[in-house]
Amino acid sequence: MPAAKDMMTKDVVMVDGMASVLDAAKLMKEKGVRALVVDRRGPEDAYGMVTQRDIVYKVISPGADPAAVKVHEIMSKPLVVINPDLDLRYVARLMANMKLSRAPVIAEGKLQGVVSVTDVINAIAG
Repeated sequence: MPAAKDMMTKDVVMVDGMASVLDAAKLMKEKGVRALVVDRRGPEDAYGMVTQRDIVYKVISPGADPAAVKVHEIMSKPLVVINPDLDLRYVARLMANMKLSRAPVIAEGKLQGVVSVTDVINAIAG
């Protein structure tokens, strides 16, 4: 069975927490991704994540101005993280139990990549 490090997306798109939601949405569109990892403010801080769903549900739907709202105001943090050596079955179980679509892969306090449900499906389908 592959491990998280074998199936994760390594080219992670990141955004600063002080960026506007509008800038984050533009970055998502430009890079063709549905979520961005929010960078840490320092080595002791945790990573965050902002998704398309966060933008639609927390900013657009209530009528807020995406140019005025900052990413840190709507991001998820702290995150459930995955060890790079975790086996596919355990990655899938963790994601199912926590109802996650994606999770960062962290080793020694550093972001290694992101595993999504699509990555899990692709890993089993070969």
